[in-house]
Amino acid sequence: MNLSAFPDPTLIPVNGIELEVFEAGRDNAGNPIVLCHGWPGHASVWRHQVSALVAAGYHVIVPNQRGYGNSSRPDDVTAYDIEHLSGDLAALLDHYGYSNATFVGHDWGANVVWGLALLHPDRVDKVINLSLPYQERGETPWIELMEAVLGGDFYFVHFNRQPGVADAVFDEYTYQFLRNLYRKNEPPRQPQPGMAFIDLARAETPLGDPVMSDDELAVLVSAFEASGFTGGVNWYRNLDRNWHLLADVDPIVHQPTLMIYGDRDMIRKSETLADFVPNADVVTLECGHWIQQEKPAELNHAILSWLQQQDTARRR
Repeated sequence: MNLSAFPDPTLIPVNGIELEVFEAGRDNAGNPIVLCHGWPGHASVWRHQVSALVAAGYHVIVPNQRGYGNSSRPDDVTAYDIEHLSGDLAALLDHYGYSNATFVGHDWGANVVWGLALLHPDRVDKVINLSLPYQERGETPWIELMEAVLGGDFYFVHFNRQPGVADAVFDEYTYQFLRNLYRKNEPPRQPQPGMAFIDLARAETPLGDPVMSDDELAVLVSAFEASGFTGGVNWYRNLDRNWHLLADVDPIVHQPTLMIYGDRDMIRKSETLADFVPNADVVTLECGHWIQQEKPAELNHAILSWLQQQDTARRR
């Protein structure tokens, strides 16, 4: 699907805010699948998946989640915790009259889908997550743990301990940051002191190869020039709050799940996935982090093959 064929958006009131939602395949009503982008993303990162899913019989719903695009951007940092983010998706199902749906998440979107499966398990029929595996809730809040192990310059920690600093740099260098970030086939680099994403935003020369055309990148740049980056970064600023909110929740994801990794992704595979997601199948594709852009045909095949297997097994 090229950008000219991407669905037009609609603003939908949910959960006390508005979400900008791109919808396709309404003729397939009754078979919903919701695609959830990551950071710093946009609904259009799923452009290669929409038409394939519609052709396979799915009603495809692709929101810009709160903080992104033309969706609402509340000022309160706590408005971006996992209760709000998962509540938005549950309310989106209410809007369409669905009791549940298959949810697909990438990066931070995967984190929200994991949270949705824990907090609203009856609303999730199947889970398909890309890049980010299930994050075990240990004895120490996540940001505290990251700070102790990875230091104050690690971007999760920096976003929390120096609020507003990184946001301002990303806003100043929006095009440069997104151009430098959405790459593949990058040469190995030695870790450098300082906050890596701030350095990336200021780097004049990108490394590796782009994963988007100039027109596709322009959609993201335009969206973030209008919205700024603070809404999305505020998701990170709720990690420790999320840790507390999930304290008394059943930590097991019981739904059938497909976990898709890129074998060159910097995010490590989970060694405990089966402990917390016992019904998980795992697929690894030859790519980096931006799976939807790097391997669109292979990703579509993996998703649709798995969904067909699940439907066949359910009919038996």
